[in-house]
Amino acid sequence: MKILVTGGAGFIGSAVCRLFVAEYGAAILNLDKLTYAANLDSLRGIANHPGYRLSRADICDRAAVAALFEAFAPDAVLHLAAESHVDRSIDGPGAFVKTNIEGTYTMLEAALAYWRSLPGERADRFRFHHVSTDEVFGSLGSTGRFSETSRYQPNSPYAASKAAADHLARAWHETFGLPVVMTNCSNNYGPYHFPEKLIPLALLKALHGEPIPVYGQGDNVRDWLYVDDHARALHAVLTGGRPGESYNIGGDGERTNLDVVTAICALLDELVPASPHRPHAGLITFVRDRPGHDRRYAMDWSKLRRELAWTPRESFDTGLRKTVQWYLDNRWWWEPIWTGRYRGDRLGTGEAAPVAAAD
Repeated sequence: MKILVTGGAGFIGSAVCRLFVAEYGAAILNLDKLTYAANLDSLRGIANHPGYRLSRADICDRAAVAALFEAFAPDAVLHLAAESHVDRSIDGPGAFVKTNIEGTYTMLEAALAYWRSLPGERADRFRFHHVSTDEVFGSLGSTGRFSETSRYQPNSPYAASKAAADHLARAWHETFGLPVVMTNCSNNYGPYHFPEKLIPLALLKALHGEPIPVYGQGDNVRDWLYVDDHARALHAVLTGGRPGESYNIGGDGERTNLDVVTAICALLDELVPASPHRPHAGLITFVRDRPGHDRRYAMDWSKLRRELAWTPRESFDTGLRKTVQWYLDNRWWWEPIWTGRYRGDRLGTGEAAPVAAAD
């Protein structure tokens, strides 16, 4: 199967490329703009694999995207490329509007034109898989879970941009017949995760003996999903999902942010017994909350289990242990980031004037 993957040098995208090439024998064309969070080192293991190719391009560039469709002739598109960090969307929402909305529109238009050119059997098999987030549904109270029919109520610029992209993907199926499938996933974690997000940020701050920032009182709840489990779910939906349907993906890993950080600290106490910073939980520092911080996310993924027989292989505890051990064993990957591109500075305070997207 030939799959055009957008954003394949990012966290989830690189996991998809590695897994699809190694386990499923797919031929992958990775279309990636290589922005700040992209990392080709995450793809080092498959960089020279005959089933993998990289094309540096912008999903907003219609001519470049159309040329890649024509040259590669994919059987499916797995659309992951997006600006994804809520804090950065508070500081600079324009980039999120441009990439997540305009970029998705460009991909849908190029895919539609390509799909219409395919002969019958190939057109029937073609899929455009749009990958989205639980954040489009807004915030839950203390009970309940998001289902595929939950009302959209995005509360951050990031969530709003992804909600708009979801609606475009659905409209291109309903109006034009493009065979779209869509997934909404819970918070991902695992190896190769850019350290602006909670788990790698807390881990690296703790390793360096620095204050570990926790927003508010740390009682916001997320449903955590190990990234390789997510990649396997994406394959199940891409190959078995019904066009026009959406599927929730979750890990049954509900934890408060404080519980997550405390668990990371406990693992470091165990795995790095000679650390001068033990007990690492003493580094936890509560900071002013993020503006518009959603209280709780949780996913009902029973449809995915029922229709496509997918279940996560990792619990939160087993996945977190694997993640912490990976960062301890792979300083070569994260040290260049930590010493160069991003050192864990606070983002998304809401105090800076929004930054417009570059043309």
